[in-house]
Amino acid sequence: MARPTMAQDIERRIKELILERRLGPGDPLPTEAELMELFSAGRVSVREALKALQAMNVVEIRRGFGTFVGSLSLSPFAEGLAFRAAVRHGRGEPGLLELMKVREALETGLVGAVTAGVPAEDLAVLRALVATMETEAAQGGRVARATDRAFHLALYASLDNHLLSEVLDAFWAAMDRVREDIDDGHQDPAVTCRQHHEIVEAVAAADGARAVRAMRTHFDGIRHRLESGRPEPQSAPASVPA
Repeated sequence: MARPTMAQDIERRIKELILERRLGPGDPLPTEAELMELFSAGRVSVREALKALQAMNVVEIRRGFGTFVGSLSLSPFAEGLAFRAAVRHGRGEPGLLELMKVREALETGLVGAVTAGVPAEDLAVLRALVATMETEAAQGGRVARATDRAFHLALYASLDNHLLSEVLDAFWAAMDRVREDIDDGHQDPAVTCRQHHEIVEAVAAADGARAVRAMRTHFDGIRHRLESGRPEPQSAPASVPA
């Protein structure tokens, strides 16, 4: 195993500093000069470490103001998921299918917990989103991905788990970035509306087993489209669009 570079070691130590000082997003970090003195490191290594951490949303560099703890968002995670899935899918490998299966495992494992006590206001939101889906299907012949995404995020709101919401949204963002490879044209909007309606009614009835079945049925359709729409392996790598 290769030894970490000086910059990589500084990355680790900056993360430790954030934890030790119990800092959060937006809190100021020591200046570049202070980090150099604190870690007995050169300017180049400190800047390299800060740039790497900025790419991961761990730090935010504000020119003329200093360095702060970043948003800590999962957008780099989503970008990595999307790129990995797109590359594998383009080579005829089940990249998107794998991504969907992980999301399915996550949602079917959680939807039962939602049935334990979803607030009436959350049910109202979910039913309103299903009604929006029905209107979209009737007027445009398809359910908007944004509405579908909003439904799945609202479904778990009662669990009050911010990390869960971010992880689920990261999976949605990853799928959206490669959505051209998903043949949504074969999706029957009436079936989509019916499946989401059944999920809501299972949750409203506090029937965990029914909710899990409804969620699995919903993912069955997505899985079929991905399996049937998998491209042939490419003999040469495709060029990346500018």
